[in-house]
Amino acid sequence: MKDVFGAALWDHYKNNRPAKLFIYNKYGPKEEMPVEVYFRSGDAMPDAELLALSRCYGRVLDIGAGAGGHALLLQQRGLDVTAMDISAGAVDVMRERGVTQAIVHNIFTYNGEKYDTLLLLMNGIGLCGNIEQLRVFLQHAKMLLKPGGQLLFDSSDIAYLYQGNLPQGHYYGEVWYQYGYKGQKTDWFQWLYIDADTLMQIAAEEGWAIEILDEDGMDGYLARLMVTE
Repeated sequence: MKDVFGAALWDHYKNNRPAKLFIYNKYGPKEEMPVEVYFRSGDAMPDAELLALSRCYGRVLDIGAGAGGHALLLQQRGLDVTAMDISAGAVDVMRERGVTQAIVHNIFTYNGEKYDTLLLLMNGIGLCGNIEQLRVFLQHAKMLLKPGGQLLFDSSDIAYLYQGNLPQGHYYGEVWYQYGYKGQKTDWFQWLYIDADTLMQIAAEEGWAIEILDEDGMDGYLARLMVTE
């Protein structure tokens, strides 16, 4: 898949004729994704993200780290953080910005070190794509956590998009996206938004205790999961 996302981050960071990054979907018109969102300082981050960062401890793996904003804040606080992204361009940007441990990897095939905190922000859990892969991820995450470790991520309930006419045949939070940038497009990929009630049910079935740390009043929430088995 073309590294369209990485190219957009790199151009924005280097001011190299940046253009608009578009996200195409299968439920409505395309949307612009403001690239500057990935370069926010702590002062501009939502409360849920700041709360998640404040709850990180020990060795941290920041999964889907983008331009590295969260990893940089954790570094500044003295935490041992590794930032991971599947985009090589994003990892290049992170390294340029001062993230000391940044790696290109797919979390589903990663079997490196063990961590105290697994962090996925800006709906990073979406990389699971669908409910089945969420279950696979939750089982894999157990192998990456030290005893007493935690999984932190935010997501949201997107039922409102369908105005009461939820799609049939699959979970409504499983959506298809495609990035477009400077005339280049990625292949279509699946992304997951999971409502809190469904997450709680799946987490329990997969051997995790769950705590909802924050709700934003607009169908979004921050969750903390710990292994119970």
